[in-house]
Amino acid sequence: MHYVYILKSQTTGNYYTGETNNLQRRIYEYNNNKSFATRGRGPWEIIYIEKYKTPKEAKQREYKIKKKKRKSYIEWLINNKYGPVV
Repeated sequence: MHYVYILKSQTTGNYYTGETNNLQRRIYEYNNNKSFATRGRGPWEIIYIEKYKTPKEAKQREYKIKKKKRKSYIEWLINNKYGPVV
């Protein structure tokens, strides 16, 4: 199983979108400054998840979300499409 996820920084309120086949490992890496892209902006919490069968599908979806580049789109997605992950 592959996942597209959205994280929210508990310190800055920023969002980060990514793709992985191991959510637990990735959140550990983000919260322990092992990811250059999110270093120094955590702690992070997973607030949204979509599941895909193949890495190709997940990467395509991640790209579509990142292409939007709007905080308002991410907030709409979290609140309306499938609901938040809590």
